[in-house]
Amino acid sequence: MLDLKQIRENSEQIQERLNRRSGSNEYDLSPILDRDRASRELEVTRTQLQARSNEIGKLIGQKIKGGSDPKGEEVKALKEEGNELKTKLSELEPQEKALKAQIEALLLQLPNLPSDSTPLGKNETENVEVRRWGDEYLPKIEVLPHWEVAERLGILEVERAVKIAQSRFIALMGAGAALERALINFMLDRQIEAGYLEAIPPVLINSASLQGTGQLPKFAEESFKCSEDDLWLAPTAEVPLTNLYREEILEAEQLPIKHCAYTPCFRREAGSYGKDTRGLIRLHQFNKVELVKIVHPETSEAEHQSLVNDAEAILQALKLPYRVLELCTGDLGFGANKCYDLEVWLPSSGTYREISSCSNCGDFQGRRGNIRFKEKGKKGTQYVHTLNGSGLAIGRTMAAILENYQQPDGTVKIPDVLQSYLKRDIL
Repeated sequence: MLDLKQIRENSEQIQERLNRRSGSNEYDLSPILDRDRASRELEVTRTQLQARSNEIGKLIGQKIKGGSDPKGEEVKALKEEGNELKTKLSELEPQEKALKAQIEALLLQLPNLPSDSTPLGKNETENVEVRRWGDEYLPKIEVLPHWEVAERLGILEVERAVKIAQSRFIALMGAGAALERALINFMLDRQIEAGYLEAIPPVLINSASLQGTGQLPKFAEESFKCSEDDLWLAPTAEVPLTNLYREEILEAEQLPIKHCAYTPCFRREAGSYGKDTRGLIRLHQFNKVELVKIVHPETSEAEHQSLVNDAEAILQALKLPYRVLELCTGDLGFGANKCYDLEVWLPSSGTYREISSCSNCGDFQGRRGNIRFKEKGKKGTQYVHTLNGSGLAIGRTMAAILENYQQPDGTVKIPDVLQSYLKRDIL
């Protein structure tokens, strides 16, 4: 959430930074500013009326103490004025509450502000490639799409999964299920070695948690909701991990907090129909290892670069070719002020595909979730900065392995670092 005081005091600058996201006035601050102005005017009026009401209460006491008749005209007039003021005050209170609720609702619809270092651009075509890695590991043979080789190997069931769920669900069988499990364990082990504390959070989460990290209210259609409870299926472990600390005041000495977690993730993929209808790229249910950091604002940028490196380390250990993109302002996620995407090479389509987004959210989620910290010797509290990134998306990693490690005889070699987990070297 953006700071209302900053919007009030620097509206032109904030409007300009919001416009960088789309190149247009998609996010208009005028409704917020109008309601904020009306709210503050009401507050002034209420304060003045309350002061007069308090004054009348004292005057009545003074008059009676000075000998005035409690039922006399003078006291009666003061009481009538006092009652009128109480009526006006009772009418103002719901008006103020309604305006504040409207302001909060509008603030929740605003995305994070791009950082000053985020490249300007209208859409994904203007993202900036930072580096590539692993060209020496590019396949030297023509390969089959990952879903074809998986079905030939008998490790992927699509039609039977659709029968028990619907399209965009899959079932992994035998060595496929074992490979998925091996990837999860390998990624968690590596991130724990890198200093992350493993967690197993709930995957059913409440609306306050989704609001705290920015999925609600704007992206309700992207998530699956339980019909009889205020619970949603987690779209990513970023949500429960970050919200572990919602409404808390931490000590500065506790920072940085670094968590990793494996969870199943659930997304409707609204608006993506017709895209990636086959294979492991765009599913309603998928597994992911997530990295989340809660940090001091002064270390935020350095922690972001470290997070990217931690996600890259998995791809490098698996010897999967990839590239790093710095997202432009027009392609930033809702809650990010700066983001790097890792894209893994899929040779069957001759393209790189996203496998991790590593975002710095600044104090955006800290403010929405009211996560603060205090430092010894300093008054007041500050909002934490939050960061998150996939480390990695398991299905997409498996797809990359099935394609990049294909052999001429149709088998798939197991990456060296996974062989001890699987107790085999070939699929």
